[in-house]
Amino acid sequence: MQDHAGARRAELADALAAVRDRIDRACAAAGRAPGEVRLLAVTKTFPAYDAALLADLGVTDLAENRDQEAAGKVREVAGLRPDTPIRWHMVGRLQRNKARSVARWAAEVQSVDSPRLVAALARSVRTAVEAGEREGPLDVLLQASLDAAPGRGGCPLDELGRLAASVTHEGDFLRLRGLMAVAPLGVDPEPEFARLAVAAEGLRRDHPEATEVSAGMSGDLEQAVAHGSTCVRVGTALLGGRGLASP
Repeated sequence: MQDHAGARRAELADALAAVRDRIDRACAAAGRAPGEVRLLAVTKTFPAYDAALLADLGVTDLAENRDQEAAGKVREVAGLRPDTPIRWHMVGRLQRNKARSVARWAAEVQSVDSPRLVAALARSVRTAVEAGEREGPLDVLLQASLDAAPGRGGCPLDELGRLAASVTHEGDFLRLRGLMAVAPLGVDPEPEFARLAVAAEGLRRDHPEATEVSAGMSGDLEQAVAHGSTCVRVGTALLGGRGLASP
């Protein structure tokens, strides 16, 4: 078991070095400082032990895309690394009936795409704070739809302003941080990320605090960084192929 743990740690360390090198190179090509782009490790389908090893390697921004998997994993990682402050992010499509659970474990939700979800999250954060289950408001990113595919979630670009206003209206419980998007499948991501950059600039005009642009994954992070991404969400390039939710 110890040999396996050491081998997995070495594997993750090598993958992390390669991903950080890609980010550095992408920043250099775009004339940006590497520190402008944050790495968010997507640990979905991988065991809590992998998340703990990433934390040991200095990656403490971790993301999940299903509350059913995340809630238990967050507790397990806290038990494995009780002294490591880990910031958990929800990046998957979120149903309103899961808002109560997510408000207990997430520092940030990157997939906010409707005023009804905003209201559900605000209520849930208020309840969680009053119950002593969290401290302070929840950071949120608006998920912008770049392809209008209903199954993938996201808010149409021309409705982002209204959605942003609904978040700021809940300022005691929600904090607007910026935009998130997923490049459409099967197309060149570069022009799509360029569209996202324009939308992000428009959002910042009305909401200067909304500086985050979460875009780019294992296969397209370079194009996203070239168009202003401040956060890349990387799973496969760090952790490998699909893992198991439990050891």
